[in-house]
Amino acid sequence: MAIRDNRLLRAKQQAQAKRKYTGGDTPPTPDEQLTRLEEDIRRLRIEFDIFFNGAAKRPPYDTKGRVETLIKRLGDDRTLTYAQRFRYNSLNARYNAFRDLWRRIMKGREEGRDSLSAARASAKLETPPVPQTSSFVCADPHKDVETVKDLYASLIEAKRQCGEPTEDLSFPRFHSLIATKADGLKERLGCEKVKFSVSVENGHVSFKAKAD
Repeated sequence: MAIRDNRLLRAKQQAQAKRKYTGGDTPPTPDEQLTRLEEDIRRLRIEFDIFFNGAAKRPPYDTKGRVETLIKRLGDDRTLTYAQRFRYNSLNARYNAFRDLWRRIMKGREEGRDSLSAARASAKLETPPVPQTSSFVCADPHKDVETVKDLYASLIEAKRQCGEPTEDLSFPRFHSLIATKADGLKERLGCEKVKFSVSVENGHVSFKAKAD
């Protein structure tokens, strides 16, 4: 009976620890954490604008700390898929751009420069046009379905971030296009593998294929 009681106690303690960490019954998924990070960055930007306009007495360091903790946690998560990592890198780049601007504004305040105009610049700042690239090497797209799935997920995520339509690009159609493209390149260039890349350049998705 004692062994059973100990097992029940351990199970109860594990469940309590899980609820304490998440505030719910199950741990948040990477996608849920990324959505939370995006919302927290947006909230932090608003709170900094409020502070710079004189409506708050102190900078929102608590919110800033939560954002940076979540960024570090996701950055250390090796289970992220290519699409999730692509989204994480985009959010991290956005936060770094905001953080650099806030640092300049804070320095300007200390030196007596106009902080209101800087705050207005912060309000207009959007996602920085930082080039991001995900690359995938494939020898035979007909058989290497998992690699094609990762490539597809990265392309869809990039299009979603850029506001480009994805409804007409189903995976079966994409798989067929990739296989045909790879066959053509291998035959024309005499290569054994093809390197596909997905990147965001100037706010638009760029998809390329070349011999590897």
